[in-house]
Amino acid sequence: MAELTQAAAEVYAPRTVQAWRTLWGWLAFVFHVVAQIPSLASILSFIGLRNSLLCNASSASSPAFKPLPVVELSPEEGGLGDVSDASDDKFTVVLDLDETLVCAYETSSLPMVIRNQAIEAGLKCFELECISVEKLELMKSSNHWFKEGEGKQKVNHVTVFERPGLQEFLRQINEFADLVLFTAGLEGYARPLVDRIDAENRFILRLYRPATSST
Repeated sequence: MAELTQAAAEVYAPRTVQAWRTLWGWLAFVFHVVAQIPSLASILSFIGLRNSLLCNASSASSPAFKPLPVVELSPEEGGLGDVSDASDDKFTVVLDLDETLVCAYETSSLPMVIRNQAIEAGLKCFELECISVEKLELMKSSNHWFKEGEGKQKVNHVTVFERPGLQEFLRQINEFADLVLFTAGLEGYARPLVDRIDAENRFILRLYRPATSST
């Protein structure tokens, strides 16, 4: 009986030693991998396991970032001013005019073949006469200095293409948002154009070039 017990011990002992060696080998491998990581704290924070100790350590070694202060603008500084038609329970959506809602080209510079192809493709277009004022900035003529904004009126013939689905887009978005139009164009050009595409007066405010500011 003693001989059988001794034989069993001799059989299981090598297996136990081998198991421990395997375990230590895996632990050494894991330690080696962890040692290659530059910052264990960053990994823990990524997976959401950073504890308070690691937070204190990282805050001591990294700069503290303070949140930006909350600035409340007065109605005069808000930019849109007092708009009586605006609704408190609606969003406010600002839409650019040129190259967004419409594409406008000077009629004399637009090839007729391109215009015809656009119409055949289903684009809606119309022609418009826009009046603009030529600006002469401090130009002397006949002993008279022209200031900015002075000059003679000029009539431009413009061909305007509406973006496909424009009217349906304006109708649907106006159901949940107040619409504001913006354009860097002059009012003499933009006003008759907007009057044409916004026959329903969906825009509660129109902002032309004078509403912009230099930055």
